Amino acid sequence: MKKPAPAAFSRPQIRPQTRSMTAADLPRVLEIAAGLKDAPQWTEAAWLRAVHPAASPRRIALAAIDPANGVLLGFAVASLLPPQAELETIAVAGESQRRGIGRALLQALAAQLRSDGVAELWLEVRASNHVALALYRVAGFAQTGRRKNYYRDPSRQNQAEDALLLTLRIPA
Repeated sequence: MKKPAPAAFSRPQIRPQTRSMTAADLPRVLEIAAGLKDAPQWTEAAWLRAVHPAASPRRIALAAIDPANGVLLGFAVASLLPPQAELETIAVAGESQRRGIGRALLQALAAQLRSDGVAELWLEVRASNHVALALYRVAGFAQTGRRKNYYRDPSRQNQAEDALLLTLRIPA
């Protein structure tokens, strides 16, 4: 007799709609970020710059929306420095993780970057963020560097942690 699959692996996938993030999305974006220990805790002003079309550097900010109820489930922000872009943040609400939303955001972002002439997307991530690393590897990112002792956590007696640099080649 087979054992049932763990709950984390048996969760139904969601095929979110992706669209540009707007200022109206920010209350939910701040709520999601506050609920995730590894998400950047940007100020509302920083988020407003991320969604402003005339901001410099230019950014792509995407929202993943549950098609069943219109709820924002996740978001991604990348700054464009053609022919490269930096993934500044990607986050999915805790209750919606491991349901394909992060992957959908990365696919939508790569498509938009490709149309903007970007050939390479890079990011840095904590070496201990295994959930994010798994997502990035499935999406095709490769490790291209390491920054020793890059992150400092004052809540853990100033414990230092490495940042991994990952790159995704975006074919034309």
